[in-house]
Amino acid sequence: MKSLLFTCLGTLFSFFAFSQMIPLPEHPRPDFERADWKNLNGVWEFKFDADDEGLTKSWSTGNTSFDKTILVPFPWGSTLSGVKDEADIAWYKREITVDPSWKGKKTFVTIGASDWETTVWLDGQKLGSHQGGYTPFSFDLTPYVNYGEAQKLVIRVDDIRRDFTLYGKQGYGNARGLWQTVYLEARGNNYLEAVHFTPDIDNNKVDVTAYLPDDATEDIKVNVVIKGAPTPISQDATITKGKNKVRFSINIPNAHLWSLEDPFLYTAEATLGDDKVSTYFGMRKISVVNLPGTDYPYIALNNNPIYVQLTLDQSYHPDGFYTFPSDQFMREEIERSKSIGLNGIRVHIKAEVPRKLYWADKLGLLVMADLPNSWGEPEEKMQAEAEYTLREMIKRDYNHPAIFSWIVFNETWGLRTAVEVDGKKENKYLPRTQKWVASMYYLTKSLDGSRLVEDNSICCGAGHTETDINSWHSYLPGWEWEAFMANLEKNTYPGSTYDFEDGFKQGNQPNINSECGNVWGYDGSTGDVDWTWDYHRMMNTFRKYPFMSGWLYTEHHDVINEWNGYWRFDRTEKKTGLGEIVEGMTTNDFHSLVYLSTGNEISKTVKGGATVSVPLYLSSMSAQEMGSQLKIVYELTHTNYLGETSTFKQGSQLVDYKPYIQSTPAPIEVTMPSTAGLSILKLRLEDMSGKVVHRNFTAFEVTGTDKLAKTEVISVSPASFTKADWSKKQWNVLDGLKVNGAGKGSFEYTFDLSGTETAKAKEAYFLVEISAKELFAKDKEKFEAGKDYMLGARAEPSANPNSYPMTDETMFPSTVSIWVNGTKVQTTTLADDPADHKGILSWHHQLQDKKLREAGSYGYLTKVPVSKRMLKDAAKTGKITVEIRTEGEGGVAVYGKSFGRWPVDPSIVLTY
Repeated sequence: MKSLLFTCLGTLFSFFAFSQMIPLPEHPRPDFERADWKNLNGVWEFKFDADDEGLTKSWSTGNTSFDKTILVPFPWGSTLSGVKDEADIAWYKREITVDPSWKGKKTFVTIGASDWETTVWLDGQKLGSHQGGYTPFSFDLTPYVNYGEAQKLVIRVDDIRRDFTLYGKQGYGNARGLWQTVYLEARGNNYLEAVHFTPDIDNNKVDVTAYLPDDATEDIKVNVVIKGAPTPISQDATITKGKNKVRFSINIPNAHLWSLEDPFLYTAEATLGDDKVSTYFGMRKISVVNLPGTDYPYIALNNNPIYVQLTLDQSYHPDGFYTFPSDQFMREEIERSKSIGLNGIRVHIKAEVPRKLYWADKLGLLVMADLPNSWGEPEEKMQAEAEYTLREMIKRDYNHPAIFSWIVFNETWGLRTAVEVDGKKENKYLPRTQKWVASMYYLTKSLDGSRLVEDNSICCGAGHTETDINSWHSYLPGWEWEAFMANLEKNTYPGSTYDFEDGFKQGNQPNINSECGNVWGYDGSTGDVDWTWDYHRMMNTFRKYPFMSGWLYTEHHDVINEWNGYWRFDRTEKKTGLGEIVEGMTTNDFHSLVYLSTGNEISKTVKGGATVSVPLYLSSMSAQEMGSQLKIVYELTHTNYLGETSTFKQGSQLVDYKPYIQSTPAPIEVTMPSTAGLSILKLRLEDMSGKVVHRNFTAFEVTGTDKLAKTEVISVSPASFTKADWSKKQWNVLDGLKVNGAGKGSFEYTFDLSGTETAKAKEAYFLVEISAKELFAKDKEKFEAGKDYMLGARAEPSANPNSYPMTDETMFPSTVSIWVNGTKVQTTTLADDPADHKGILSWHHQLQDKKLREAGSYGYLTKVPVSKRMLKDAAKTGKITVEIRTEGEGGVAVYGKSFGRWPVDPSIVLTY
């Protein structure tokens, strides 16, 4: 997918050019929009206040000269703001002119979000202050407005670090100061504070609640018009004197439901006197039902079970931090998730920008919404901050049909208290805090009974209290998932206290993984590595255990020190290599609602000629009718020790099918080739018309002893080089299964041809798998363990000892020449230093010790002719010398038969 406008804005435009536009010009709240409004984004005057002197020196009057400019609404310190982070307090100012046509109404300035304490003045008159970093607030300008005249709007933001504030992961990029759209709007003299729509699809109606900012001083009529039905539906209600809200129902016959496939939105207008607000809602229902044919509870959309396949969305932009550069970029974020077959995201410990939620509504993607966390203790100020922000989040985002759950806390962050135990300080999740967490669950349910609520998305020894979803986090190497899931299934049942705190127990909640992956499952924190291999094993395992109603992978995109995303931080592509293993296979096959699993083990070593029984698990999470049978089409291909690939066996078998089936079809029996190499059993699940429903595969390292006819191969291991000379570094991997040379240099190999009939050879060539070799940070410096990477401690993406950066759009080529007996024979450019699913052998031979050694890395099969003259010389000396020499600083990695993509050692091949 290519960005249509701003893939990486900071590299496309200079700050000056971009500042001539109004960034994010669209109305920031399509779910709550008035016609009379003016966007105040753009260039503002700006000044840091490191000594906190602005208040005493009357900067609020707007008469003081500010020495900088900033591009609002980007947080200071971000590239797009144009301002470096130099202090904790800063001031903004600009001139505004209020349209004379607004006279007679109330004029407000609204700030979408500003972190943390924000105070606003107009022509030196203080309008008010607000504390909190994530939700919108407004101040009434009306008493001080001179309509049609230029006036000075001044804003002071104090973002001094406070432990009780909801900081989230802002260490990855602080949302300092104004970070959402600032705008003026005209409201009626009596105006609506909020209008909430609660759909009731079972009764073909929607319940409407209209709110005032204060109690009514007299009876006030509210009119709501719903559009999208065959004819508009209009209904009146009255907010009676002394009340600040009214609740009423509107019938919607034959309601057009909002779904992932058809995300239909009803638009609405709410009118209160001279105040009119445009909004929208979706007719949809969130509930819990059993997976058909089982007693497993599942999250349901419109009374139908949903197998949730989500990703953790940290929702950061490299140049704007919490703030995206354009509306188009936000749309593309939603499209990215849908493009790989996901049905939802979890916006992680950030109250999301409303326009991104709008695109989730518009395009059909589910959202789990997190309350941001503090990093202090759960003392009184922190509790007040959390409760306030929770209320404001729900108030703002109530109408977004995409949101299906609220998550109040994450991994007990901000919920532990330092206590003394046996003379030592320990951080404990105290019973009193657990009771408060349970009370926050009930508070959330009282504010919004139409969605599911999690008390705490649990990890690291903490459990649930009261919750609608039995969620859990686990980061494991791929090979550990089978035992983990079997144990979890045994302990998951109504009444179980497993994963619950003392005094609480499991009810009939859906069981979902709400964070998973491999990256934190290996020693030494995160690392940049091919995500697909362990992901493949994990998905194969998950689909064997339908008691778990869904999962959430960490994460949507890389961010700062977490390099485990489907996309890079700049949203460029990572290359999985799947389509080159099985034609047509993509990441979407891992997310197919109908899935054919071969179990956790996706590679194994077998003897040549052995008969192997491949287990099958058919998992349907779809209501779609596809007939009573599906066809499993399989093909066994074999790549021999010369890198030659051929089809060894083909076949098919029928399997019974019905919606939501969970079954174990008869295994596939295949006899392996007798020659050594790499075999791949490729699987296609088809309906009876031949349409491919799903693709998968499993691989076999074959240790055959049979030799190829009329061929003689003289091989050496990669580590058996006779000479190596490198400008930067030379080292070996896993006792020489692969050897690396970084910088400029060469490897030399000597092949003993004594005893061979070189004179009779019709053809001779040198065969080797090689790639470029980038010198990664992990290979030249020590990874700094123990840092708090959650709070933004920085490291190079390749610094972690487990990392091997995955293949992406950035190439690292190396030009090499191959010399035979001192004569240059061939020059070739090795396109990259890749690592992805194609590196089957380098994944297969990893040790199961929670460490990775260049996993997934592989090279390019290189074939270099050896001339008749060279063979004659070899016949005299009994040997051939081959040198692999770089012609630049790109380095070389040499792979052997047990590492990389091709099951070959460096070899001289003679054919007769």
